[in-house]
Amino acid sequence: MKSRALRAVLAAFAVAAVVPSAYAATPPRVRAVEFDNDVNPVTADYAVGEIERANEKRYDAVVILLDTPGGLSDSMKDIYEAELASKIPVIVYVYPEGARAASAGVWIGQAGDILAMAPQTNIGSSTPISVGGEDIQEDLRRKVVNDAAASLRALAREHGRNVKWADAAVRRASNLNAREALEQNVIDVIAPNLPALLNKIDGRETKPKGLVLHTAGAQVDYVEMSLWKRILDTLIDPNLIVILLSVGVLGITIELWNPGLILPGTVGAISLVIALFGLQVLPVSWAGILLMLLAAGFFVAETFVVSHGALTLAGAVAFVIGSLMLFDPAGDAYQVSLPVAIGVAATMALLVGLAAVKIVQVRRAPVVTGDSELIGQVGVVRQALDPEGFVFVHGELWRARTSGEPVPPGEAVRVEGLDDGLTLTVSPA
Repeated sequence: MKSRALRAVLAAFAVAAVVPSAYAATPPRVRAVEFDNDVNPVTADYAVGEIERANEKRYDAVVILLDTPGGLSDSMKDIYEAELASKIPVIVYVYPEGARAASAGVWIGQAGDILAMAPQTNIGSSTPISVGGEDIQEDLRRKVVNDAAASLRALAREHGRNVKWADAAVRRASNLNAREALEQNVIDVIAPNLPALLNKIDGRETKPKGLVLHTAGAQVDYVEMSLWKRILDTLIDPNLIVILLSVGVLGITIELWNPGLILPGTVGAISLVIALFGLQVLPVSWAGILLMLLAAGFFVAETFVVSHGALTLAGAVAFVIGSLMLFDPAGDAYQVSLPVAIGVAATMALLVGLAAVKIVQVRRAPVVTGDSELIGQVGVVRQALDPEGFVFVHGELWRARTSGEPVPPGEAVRVEGLDDGLTLTVSPA
């Protein structure tokens, strides 16, 4: 009995010794989210979703591989709020070499539990600008800048980083390379690649969450945007939205001019629906929308009103101005480029002008259908007219009557009229 009990105790100790070693042999898991894009609603949804997914699947950490020129402030806010709410460490790594964390990217970086950079990368230039890309003026500028500076200072302070530089990044568009950022305590670490970074930060305690990092030798699961999200991201490009709007207006207008063509109306309707998706996702200006509607009205009116091109010119001008005013982000510029706006407006003006010229020509041309078309046409007698017979005129064989002398077959006759809709009145040509 005693020997059996001793063996049971020894077996229990053996199991207790093996289980911890098995757990220790399991490497930590890290989810690496590739973020090489603008900050907009589609990319924000992607980043937020991946952070939440890493939490749900209990990864040891999530890394955002960041390379962005910036973007929309509302989308930026969605991302950094998800970082702050994460229960696992969020590491923001400006990577690869040559990458940048500009504008909205600075907020995303400062919200990370660890902010790292690869060599030859840069961070900064966070001054808010208006929709047109220029500095915001006077009182509005002061309010926007003060709010942005306070927000970025708070993130830097809570994470134990350089508060003064955070303020300068907003007020003076300060920009630092990786070495300068590390020296000034703007970032936490420099590493040449992700495995080196994970080994370097292992064991650190994050601020302000107090999470201890277990990342050495981690198994890294890389994720990137799905094909569908990439398509959506392409569809919300401001320049593409303006082009789709113009194609939609032209297609539907052509269908209204020529009912039954089907293709122009179908392409126009699809283009408009896709453009409306982009307008729904991005913040827009009602002034820009109204100007573009006014431009469409001018283009359509040109085909009904003889304005000698004045309406077309007014439509082109309204289209360009409306395109530039169409998107109204609070913060960084997200706008239509001037060359694209001018190019699309010129193309639409040219097509509408050609259509208007054709319509005028058609209105001024003689009637080419109906009974009136036959009057004055010359035909050939096929059956002698005495006084009735048959003549071949305008590709058809008609019953005809002459009021004069009989006309033998083969003679040329001119159509003078049409009796009861079926019999031509003719005379020798």
